Amino acid sequence: MKVLYIFGATGHGEVLADIADVCGYDEIIFLDDENPKHPSLSDIGQSRDVPIALGILSNQRRSVMFQKLVSEGFKIATLIHPSAVISKSAHIGQGSVVMPGVIVNSGAYVGEGVILNSGSIIENGCKIENFAHISPSASLASNVYIAPLAHIGIGASIIQDMSVGRESIVGAGSVVVSHIPPNTVSHGVPCKVQKERK
Repeated sequence: MKVLYIFGATGHGEVLADIADVCGYDEIIFLDDENPKHPSLSDIGQSRDVPIALGILSNQRRSVMFQKLVSEGFKIATLIHPSAVISKSAHIGQGSVVMPGVIVNSGAYVGEGVILNSGSIIENGCKIENFAHISPSASLASNVYIAPLAHIGIGASIIQDMSVGRESIVGAGSVVVSHIPPNTVSHGVPCKVQKERK
């Protein structure tokens, strides 16, 4: 029997459960340290045989939990919906989730714990670092660089060779035509920095 734990009984966790179901998992068990309706991480004891998917939408929280689980010897599941189109030369890191309709083209690199949300397009040569989130229908042209913990909003577009800095947020529907510095919130057409993140 193919079993999966999902840490985080959240809406995002439910989406992961749907993907896990179509990926052939026979039993899916939610874990949540804050919801008494579900077992907590400590309830599974010393068992390390069942992989854990991270149902955590926050990039920062997902990063912290990933590191905690790895340090304690847990296996982190990578989930890829069968409708996703991924080049044989692309790399998908441990703990990442690739949702329905995603396209990842040749030579793209996707790090650990990344969310590629429904219908997002990652063109050739892009590099998406650990614990970033690419929202639904966002499009990255060739050779775009997304730094760790960055968040690209729904429907945003980034032209070729641009970069988005660490922990930056690009707002929904934005069109990125210049580099976005780290720790900023940006939006608009064209996308411009609105404020720094604290």
